[in-house]
Parts: sequence; structure tokens; C-alpha cells
Amino acid sequence: MIKKIIARARLRKEPLIALLGLIIFLCGFISGVLFTKKETGIKKVLPAQHEIRLGGYAFINPLLECENAAELISDPEIPLFHSKITDLIEKKIGQYRLTHVSVYFRDLNNGPWFGIKEQELFAPASLLKVPTVIGLYKQAEQDTSLLNKKVIYKGNENFNDKETIKPTKELQPGHSYSLKELAYRALVYSDNNASRLVQESINKRALALVYRDLGVAAPYSFAPGDFLSVKSYASFFRILFNASYLNKESSGQILRIMSESEFRDGIVAGVPQNIPVAHKFGERVPGTDSGIKQLHDCGIIYYPDSPYLLCIMTRGSDFRTLDDIIRDISAIVYAEVDRHEQSHVTSNSGTPQDQNRK
Repeated sequence: MIKKIIARARLRKEPLIALLGLIIFLCGFISGVLFTKKETGIKKVLPAQHEIRLGGYAFINPLLECENAAELISDPEIPLFHSKITDLIEKKIGQYRLTHVSVYFRDLNNGPWFGIKEQELFAPASLLKVPTVIGLYKQAEQDTSLLNKKVIYKGNENFNDKETIKPTKELQPGHSYSLKELAYRALVYSDNNASRLVQESINKRALALVYRDLGVAAPYSFAPGDFLSVKSYASFFRILFNASYLNKESSGQILRIMSESEFRDGIVAGVPQNIPVAHKFGERVPGTDSGIKQLHDCGIIYYPDSPYLLCIMTRGSDFRTLDDIIRDISAIVYAEVDRHEQSHVTSNSGTPQDQNRK
């Protein structure tokens, strides 16, 4: 941008002083915008990231601007996170019926992330209920009556039969439900029947666009099996938090619904009860010829002023073991985030002696 201004200045023979004055004015104007947080409601994060967000929402933090092109940001905390979780995984794999674990972590305010075998492919199973609901709400932005549309559940086939973790509340045959309620049941109770009715009721192209727009592999493009990585899947939660695909109301509503999930094991079990977690789990029960199961959990942990995204996908022969490793990884991550934030508070407020002098 500056090179273009200089080039035009030379062609027009404008004085160099005027050019420098223009540049100084622009820098001053931009700085003034960035540092008017109290007056505008815009939250400025760490300068190294150049992210500007719109505050004031419970479950989202809309991203207004991000000038940083690099994905992996240098952060002294990242190696510590990574090594502790890697050590835990190696220990568990050696002792328990656990064959594979992939992890993706991202600081949702500042952008630093790390992954552990984050490109490994898994069968996402019920995790796909999230893009299904995103597709519904995307279509509803154009058709405002869609969410209130009623659908009858006939009960010809129960798609929850083969699930190990069954919904505590299921649809009743012959009853009608709005698509909004079906979306709620699909996310909160992980009801396969509700999710199936949503899929059958929305425009298939709208659902396909969710995957295409995010550059994520669509389930119908592959034979049944492993096709989605933990890093790719995390994109669905990032667009909800950033309100960059759906509008702010729809993004916040979906995350609020997921914060009511009845699945309280996995990631949720690794954080204090007072910390909100908007998440979705998924399980894959093996066929009769295989003993390998899959259990996944992905969500946003709303640590005060420092929300983060954590996605974990696992394989093994025992669901209890898979659930335990997800819980333990979640606990490590929370403890490290908490330690980092508490040290920040201490360094900013000074030592106890300093406080006594005030």
C-alpha cells in the first residue's frame, strides 16, 4: 500500500514532506481506532496477532479484522502444553487399551495453537450433527419461517439403537416437532433420529455448501470410514465463535445450545463445573469383525476472558478408557491455561508487598 502511495507521489512530483505527513496521519488514525476500546466496545487482543474483535456476547466473539497470515504463532506456553499432553498419551497408550489420540488446541482470543497428530483421519460420527445444524441455520437466514416448520416423526426406524451413549430423551412416533426443536435435540441429546429429520428437511445444497465453504471433506464424498481430521473439524467451532459464517444471533444460539449438552464426561469432566463448555461428542461403534472403537469430543471452554478451543479424537478397544484420556487431556489444558492466566494477574498487579504499599 505504502509503495503505491510513493509511486503516485513520484509521478505527480508531490513533495516528500506531504507524503510523510499523510503516512503519519494514517498511522495515528489507525492507532486511535485500536485504542478506543472503552468507547467503541471493540476488544483489542495481543498486538502480535493484530486481531480486532467485537465484544459484548456470551458465546461468540465476532472477528472484525485479522492481519496475521501465519497459522502457528510463537508462544512460550505452547511447548509446555504440547509436551505434557504428549507424555500423557504415550504413557496411556503403553498401559491401556488405547491405540491413537489426536489433539487440537487453539487460544480463541490470540490465535496460538498446537496439534498432536492433528491430520490423522477419523470417523466423526455424531460430530457431524454440528455442520448439519449450521446448514439448517444458514438456510433459515434466508427463510425465516424454516426453524418453526413442523415435521412428524414416524418412528419407522430407530437410528439410536446401535449407539452406546443413548439420548435420555427420544422422539415419540407420531408426534410433530419444529426443526428448531429437532436441532436442539440433535445437539443436546445427540439424537440420531432428530438429526436425520433435520437432514431430510433442509436443502441438500445448503448442507453441502457448509463443507465446501470451509474446505472440509464432506461425508458423502467418501466410503464409510475415516475421512475427517481433528484440525479440520475444529473449523466448525471457529466459524461459530467468530460469527464469520452465520450471523451473530445464529452463531450464538447454536453455541448456547451445545453448552447444554447432557454429555458431561470427556472434555467437560476435565474443567470446573462453573466453567461453561459448548461442545459435541461423537462415538463410532465397531462392526462385528472389529474391536476398535472411536470416541471424540470437541468444544469451546469459556475460561473467563480467555476462551479456548479443544478437540480430541481417539481410538481404542474400550469406551471408558477413551473417555478417561479425553478427560485427562482436558484437565491438563485447563490447568495450564489457568496457571498462565493467574501468573498474568500476579505480574500485572505486582507482588503482595507492592499491594500493601498502595
